[in-house]
Amino acid sequence: MTKKSPIAMQARQGGSGVPHYLRIRDLDAPQLARLLDLASTIREDPGPFARQLHGESIACYFEKPSTRTRVSFEAAAHRLGMLPIMLRPDELQLSRGEPIEDTARVLSSYTRAIVARVYSQSVLEQMAAASSVPVINALSDDHHPCQVLADLLTLRDVFGELAGLRLAFIGDATNVAHSLMEAAALTGMHMAVASPARYQARVEISDATATTAAVHGGSLRLTDDPIDAVDDVDVVYTDVWVSMGDEAQQHGRMRDLAPYQVSVALMHHARAHAIFMHCLPAHRGQEVSADVVDGERSVVFHQAANRLPTEQALLWALCSGNWPPGEAPQKKARR
Repeated sequence: MTKKSPIAMQARQGGSGVPHYLRIRDLDAPQLARLLDLASTIREDPGPFARQLHGESIACYFEKPSTRTRVSFEAAAHRLGMLPIMLRPDELQLSRGEPIEDTARVLSSYTRAIVARVYSQSVLEQMAAASSVPVINALSDDHHPCQVLADLLTLRDVFGELAGLRLAFIGDATNVAHSLMEAAALTGMHMAVASPARYQARVEISDATATTAAVHGGSLRLTDDPIDAVDDVDVVYTDVWVSMGDEAQQHGRMRDLAPYQVSVALMHHARAHAIFMHCLPAHRGQEVSADVVDGERSVVFHQAANRLPTEQALLWALCSGNWPPGEAPQKKARR
């Protein structure tokens, strides 16, 4: 019988210290900073990490369609030498009644991690409870922590430091807003969220993040006034008004959120150097005007590009057992 390497055993036994990544607050502030440092290192010098996890695989379980998440995770896994196995619910025995916990147990016996893009956060929690390998949230209705890693790296690229930045999120405060709130709180940013009353962030998340923000020198403020939210900020962020699964509510959402479009006029209330961010896909003429998303202040494609190094860093940290991220691996000698 072939012995497993110490690193493989450590990862499978959850010895990484953070065995799952289901939301931003699964990290503490130093871990988040080191993960972003690692992503920056990988982006600038990917060679030492190339094929370091050769022969391993990840299961990518996607209940929802995807462009950026799917391609970036596949590319990140490939760069590390891993095989990404793409799976839909209708391709598995889930469609015939097998519990998600049983599926997670089986997948974790074949792979080094499970990347899951799902509707319900509870599905992720059930998978994590049953899995013997890290489970990574690639999007749920409550959180989008992989997107926000890319957002934070983009903000560091533009501004250098995160602490003290002023960020406004405008519109429907769902998964991206929740993850941004948790990230802003850990990094000492000042965040305002402007939404109509029925579209505001969940109270338990906003209350917890406000407390965390105060500890780290930041703040969180909720309002229904988009002009008040963007006043004197460094960053204006928005997301789609009709998320996957909300299509039946499209007419009402379009009506309710129309005053929250990010337009050139709204951007004028931000600081002169302020940037515009969006997790994409963007719907021009709805949550953002075309002249903003396609304008010189927009960094949306920079954000999208940063999905690759941040997810490669996350996979390396969790699957190699080097969590919090340690030293970069040595380059393999060429034969």
